[in-house]
Amino acid sequence: MDETARQATRQWTLAQPAVSAFVTSMVRDFGDRDDVLQEVAVAVIESYDSYDPELPFVPWAIGVARNQVNLYMRNRRKDLLVFDDDAIACLAVAIPTVAQQDSAKLDFVTECLGGLENRARRLFELRYQKNMKPAAIAERVDMSANSVAKALQRIRDRVRNCVERKSVEAMS
Repeated sequence: MDETARQATRQWTLAQPAVSAFVTSMVRDFGDRDDVLQEVAVAVIESYDSYDPELPFVPWAIGVARNQVNLYMRNRRKDLLVFDDDAIACLAVAIPTVAQQDSAKLDFVTECLGGLENRARRLFELRYQKNMKPAAIAERVDMSANSVAKALQRIRDRVRNCVERKSVEAMS
């Protein structure tokens, strides 16, 4: 694989969730959605040479997806619930913004988890990294299952509040 193909693949991998969200918002049928997304992936890789690396990749990839969705819509005009061009254009602009906000929130989650004290971090790791149920955690940390469940709820609330606070601060 040459370096251009490697770079295109890396960029596509990062952009794929946002592009998938865009396609999902436009195409109702699961099978059709997968087909359109596959066509978008092929089109992105094939037209990567026309991408200007000075510009953000996700909006460019969504532009490619927009063309593929329009092609799909033209072929599906008989469906009654089809988005018009203005709706597609609005979503093409909105999805990259939402994806960027979600990416920032993930960074905030990492920061907020880093701020947990040792006991809370341990409970969180056992539950969400080791996928243990509260009863199994309770045995390991010498607590009741009910106490573990309540502690996990408080931890989730603290992390959620921390992320929301950081999101508001970032917008200011």
